[in-house]
Amino acid sequence: MLARVAAASLNQTPLAWAENAEHIRSALRMARASGASVVCLPELSISGYGCEDAFLWPDTRRRSLGVLESLLGETSGLIVSMGLPLDVRGQVVNAVALLVDGRLCGLAAKRHLARDGLHYEPRWFSAWPEGEVEEVELLGQRVPVGDLVFDVGGVRIGFEICEDAWVAERPARELCAEGVHLVLNPSASHFAFGKHLSRRRLVEEGVRASGAAYVYANLLGNEAGRAIYDGDLLLAVPGERGSVQVVAEGRRLSFADLGLAVATLPLPDRHEPAHTGQRRREVTVPFAWPTAPRTDVIEQRTPTADASGELTKEEAFARVLALGLFDYMRKSRSRGFVVSLSGGADSGAVALLVRIMVELGTAELGFDVFGQKLGLIGATDTASLVRRLLTTVYQATENSSEVTRRAAAELARALGAAHHEVSVQGVLGAYRELGAEVLGRPLGWATDDLALQNLQARVRAPLVWLLANVRGALLLSTSNRSEAAVGYATMDGDTSGGLAPIAGIDKAYLRRWLTLAERNGVAGLPPLAALGRINEQAPTAELRPPDRHQTDEADLMPYDVLDVIERLAIVTRLAVSEVLVELGRRFPAHDPLDLERWVERFYRLFARNQWKRERYAPSFHLDDANLDPKTWCRFPILSGGFEQELAELRQR
Repeated sequence: MLARVAAASLNQTPLAWAENAEHIRSALRMARASGASVVCLPELSISGYGCEDAFLWPDTRRRSLGVLESLLGETSGLIVSMGLPLDVRGQVVNAVALLVDGRLCGLAAKRHLARDGLHYEPRWFSAWPEGEVEEVELLGQRVPVGDLVFDVGGVRIGFEICEDAWVAERPARELCAEGVHLVLNPSASHFAFGKHLSRRRLVEEGVRASGAAYVYANLLGNEAGRAIYDGDLLLAVPGERGSVQVVAEGRRLSFADLGLAVATLPLPDRHEPAHTGQRRREVTVPFAWPTAPRTDVIEQRTPTADASGELTKEEAFARVLALGLFDYMRKSRSRGFVVSLSGGADSGAVALLVRIMVELGTAELGFDVFGQKLGLIGATDTASLVRRLLTTVYQATENSSEVTRRAAAELARALGAAHHEVSVQGVLGAYRELGAEVLGRPLGWATDDLALQNLQARVRAPLVWLLANVRGALLLSTSNRSEAAVGYATMDGDTSGGLAPIAGIDKAYLRRWLTLAERNGVAGLPPLAALGRINEQAPTAELRPPDRHQTDEADLMPYDVLDVIERLAIVTRLAVSEVLVELGRRFPAHDPLDLERWVERFYRLFARNQWKRERYAPSFHLDDANLDPKTWCRFPILSGGFEQELAELRQR
């Protein structure tokens, strides 16, 4: 038998009831127009996945059911899976409703809850017990909820809901014994570098385990602030000799409200379940399947992906940050971005990402739709859009150099930003005089080095906040992951902002990416020669007098060493002594005493600066091992500071 099946990606927003419903409605209409009989929507597509503690509010569940009821009529002639939070036995479960031809037929409940990294599902949901089914009163009728298999017009349909498929004992193996023809996987699987290949393998293994056709549908876009979803859509079927054929896939990291992948899938020839002792209750539903479904494939391949469908890390970084900025701006109802452009790598990368957002968004949506989504009416070209969206400011003091001033000016001009140059030396001097008056002594570099550096960083914050407030724009912080690891940033200074887009990426990688952008271009942009003045500099905060020749790496350590220590300590979770041994193996050219000194410096600064990481502006989750305490790495603000471990290290 052949079945025409669609997977839909949706750019939803938590608790945005009317907008979410309209996206679902549009997806169903598009699927019907494509000839599909089955439509798989993403996990928790009605409420949004990122509702957090609002899942515990009874009104959230009531409104979700209200939206479900309002969409019943849109499922005429279709079989649709639609996710929502649900009350069962006084507990909240993560459920997927199966709607058939305008009727609610039952709800599958998620058995395995995601609880690592940025996931806190057990905080809000109860895991559904294997094999159990409950009858509940919903929308004026009694419907089954739980571990279900649906027989819809002779086609047996089973579910793996996101995390269900990532565990060792995934339900797909049981669904094989149940004789299913089709497995639907509604998911909310966040972006991480290289994750598409992991999902593709997951789908292929699901086909082999279940012996059935498999449909995977993921969320799209920056749904709730930190996590970004790439809209992965995959439709696969069993091939010959245990092989798997991915028949269709969707476009990832799209700026559209929704995406669709549609294909006619050959369903396996199964007349009876493989065993008589079924663990799942079967719900039988009549449905008239088309006898001659359309056989064309509708899909959108991701631009610049290789044969495997994966993007290079450089391309993925540009595209996911561009989409994250686009959604964050429009969903926060901001009217542009402000960047304190220092002439260095971090602020330069942030400004460049705004330009990439404009290039990618207008290329996909067109100027009219892109501008309308951001509330910018009348912009008809890239130059006018960028100038209205991006304001940059270079704020000089007596410690600033002509090199960084020119670097900032030339990059802003190349990007098309509305750029300003001001001196804050007078403000800085006034604060120094006030400090001297209060302390009863002058402030000097010999006695007050750190305080004077921080003061300079902080006097730059009020002006950029003022511009952001006046323009109704979003102030972008320019802190990176390497700085976050060791607290090499001034709170309420260079960390000021409502969003820290690059706080999940390390400095060494960022510098390589900027070099690529200068020489080869990225994400469709041509090579950007204006980045040359940034790339040729040694990174520096320019907070000390020029004769002190301040650089980041002299203050800390080489960035490539810092990033390796961070991953060995936080990701690999090696002991302090083990980190030093591994560091010596990886960096044989460095003096062992320097390596020991850098390891000690890292651990001391890491422990001392957790309070800063707790206060950083929200950042984007880019890989499954970052330092954001809200999404991955939790560490106490107050701790022993590795004193014993470092003492043992010195005694070696």
